[in-house]
Amino acid sequence: MTFQKKLLLKTTKNGDMFDITPKVAEVVRQSKIQVGMVNVFNVGTTASIGTIEMEPSLKADFTDTVNRLIPKDDSYDYSETTEIGNAHSHIQATALGCEVTIPISDGKMMLGNWQQIFHLECDEKPRIRDIVVTVYGDS
Repeated sequence: MTFQKKLLLKTTKNGDMFDITPKVAEVVRQSKIQVGMVNVFNVGTTASIGTIEMEPSLKADFTDTVNRLIPKDDSYDYSETTEIGNAHSHIQATALGCEVTIPISDGKMMLGNWQQIFHLECDEKPRIRDIVVTVYGDS
Protein backbone atom coordinates (compact mmCIF):
# COMPACT_ATOMS: atom_id res chain seq x y z
CA MET A 1 0.00 0.00 0.00
CA THR A 2 1.12 3.56 -0.69
CA PHE A 3 -0.12 6.78 0.91
CA GLN A 4 1.02 10.26 -0.07
CA LYS A 5 0.41 13.74 1.23
CA LYS A 6 1.86 17.17 0.44
CA LEU A 7 2.89 19.52 3.24
CA LEU A 8 3.33 23.27 2.79
CA LEU A 9 5.97 25.22 4.65
CA LYS A 10 6.54 28.98 4.59
CA THR A 11 10.17 30.11 4.85
CA THR A 12 11.64 33.60 4.99
CA LYS A 13 15.41 33.39 4.42
CA ASN A 14 18.56 31.30 4.13
CA GLY A 15 19.10 29.35 7.32
CA ASP A 16 15.44 28.93 8.29
CA MET A 17 15.40 25.47 9.84
CA PHE A 18 12.18 23.73 10.84
CA ASP A 19 11.43 20.55 12.75
CA ILE A 20 8.88 18.80 10.52
CA THR A 21 8.92 15.53 12.50
CA PRO A 22 5.41 15.99 14.01
CA LYS A 23 3.88 16.72 10.59
CA VAL A 24 5.55 13.67 9.04
CA ALA A 25 4.53 11.50 12.00
CA GLU A 26 0.93 12.58 11.47
CA VAL A 27 1.07 11.52 7.80
CA VAL A 28 2.51 8.15 8.88
CA ARG A 29 -0.35 7.79 11.39
CA GLN A 30 -2.95 8.69 8.74
CA SER A 31 -1.49 6.11 6.35
CA LYS A 32 -2.21 3.25 8.79
CA ILE A 33 0.98 1.57 7.54
CA GLN A 34 2.53 -0.57 10.28
CA VAL A 35 5.72 -1.80 8.59
CA GLY A 36 7.40 0.07 5.75
CA MET A 37 9.18 3.30 4.88
CA VAL A 38 8.42 6.99 4.76
CA ASN A 39 10.13 9.22 2.22
CA VAL A 40 10.20 12.98 2.82
CA PHE A 41 11.09 14.99 -0.31
CA ASN A 42 11.55 18.73 -0.83
CA VAL A 43 10.24 19.85 -4.21
CA GLY A 44 12.76 22.36 -5.56
CA THR A 45 16.49 22.88 -5.84
CA THR A 46 17.25 25.38 -3.08
CA ALA A 47 16.15 23.66 0.15
CA SER A 48 17.21 20.55 2.02
CA ILE A 49 15.72 17.74 4.10
CA GLY A 50 17.66 15.68 6.64
CA THR A 51 17.84 14.54 10.24
CA ILE A 52 19.55 16.20 13.19
CA GLU A 53 19.03 16.86 16.88
CA MET A 54 16.99 20.08 16.83
CA GLU A 55 18.74 21.59 19.85
CA PRO A 56 18.96 25.40 19.34
CA SER A 57 22.75 25.77 19.51
CA LEU A 58 23.26 22.74 17.24
CA LYS A 59 20.81 24.20 14.72
CA ALA A 60 22.82 27.44 14.75
CA ASP A 61 26.12 25.56 14.45
CA PHE A 62 24.76 23.56 11.52
CA THR A 63 23.46 26.53 9.53
CA ASP A 64 26.59 28.57 10.30
CA THR A 65 28.80 25.71 9.08
CA VAL A 66 26.81 25.28 5.86
CA ASN A 67 27.09 29.02 5.15
CA ARG A 68 30.78 29.04 5.98
CA LEU A 69 31.52 26.04 3.72
CA ILE A 70 29.36 27.32 0.85
CA PRO A 71 29.14 31.10 1.34
CA LYS A 72 26.82 33.48 -0.47
CA ASP A 73 29.57 35.96 -1.30
CA ASP A 74 31.90 33.50 -3.04
CA SER A 75 32.45 33.74 -6.80
CA TYR A 76 30.02 31.52 -8.74
CA ASP A 77 29.56 31.53 -12.52
CA TYR A 78 25.82 30.94 -12.14
CA SER A 79 25.39 33.97 -9.89
CA GLU A 80 27.39 36.15 -12.27
CA THR A 81 25.56 35.01 -15.43
CA THR A 82 21.98 35.16 -14.11
CA GLU A 83 19.96 37.86 -12.41
CA ILE A 84 19.02 35.49 -9.59
CA GLY A 85 22.44 35.28 -7.92
CA ASN A 86 21.65 32.28 -5.74
CA ALA A 87 24.23 29.70 -6.81
CA HIS A 88 25.20 29.10 -3.19
CA SER A 89 21.59 28.12 -2.43
CA HIS A 90 21.60 25.47 -5.15
CA ILE A 91 24.99 24.11 -4.08
CA GLN A 92 24.06 24.00 -0.38
CA ALA A 93 20.81 22.15 -1.09
CA THR A 94 22.48 19.71 -3.47
CA ALA A 95 25.32 18.97 -1.05
CA LEU A 96 22.90 18.36 1.84
CA GLY A 97 20.26 16.46 -0.13
CA CYS A 98 16.57 16.96 -0.83
CA GLU A 99 15.13 13.86 0.82
CA VAL A 100 15.30 11.37 3.65
CA THR A 101 13.81 7.88 4.00
CA ILE A 102 13.00 6.46 7.43
CA PRO A 103 11.86 2.93 8.35
CA ILE A 104 8.46 2.41 9.98
CA SER A 105 7.81 -0.27 12.59
CA ASP A 106 4.58 -0.74 14.57
CA GLY A 107 3.14 2.30 12.77
CA LYS A 108 5.87 4.67 13.98
CA MET A 109 9.03 6.11 12.47
CA MET A 110 12.20 4.49 13.74
CA LEU A 111 14.04 7.67 14.74
CA GLY A 112 16.62 7.88 17.50
CA ASN A 113 15.75 9.58 20.80
CA TRP A 114 17.18 12.93 19.72
CA GLN A 115 16.71 12.56 15.96
CA GLN A 116 14.28 14.88 14.20
CA ILE A 117 13.51 15.54 10.54
CA PHE A 118 14.49 19.04 9.46
CA HIS A 119 13.75 21.27 6.50
CA LEU A 120 16.49 23.83 5.79
CA GLU A 121 15.91 26.82 3.55
CA CYS A 122 19.03 27.55 1.49
CA ASP A 123 17.60 30.37 -0.64
CA GLU A 124 17.64 34.03 0.33
CA LYS A 125 14.02 34.88 -0.49
CA PRO A 126 10.78 33.83 1.21
CA ARG A 127 9.32 30.67 -0.28
CA ILE A 128 6.27 28.46 0.05
CA ARG A 129 7.79 24.98 0.04
CA ASP A 130 6.07 21.82 -1.10
CA ILE A 131 7.21 18.76 0.84
CA VAL A 132 5.96 15.41 -0.44
CA VAL A 133 5.60 12.66 2.17
CA THR A 134 5.17 9.18 0.72
CA VAL A 135 4.48 6.25 3.04
CA TYR A 136 4.67 2.73 1.67
CA GLY A 137 4.47 -0.70 3.22
CA ASP A 138 1.98 -3.03 4.84
CA SER A 139 -0.90 -2.15 7.15
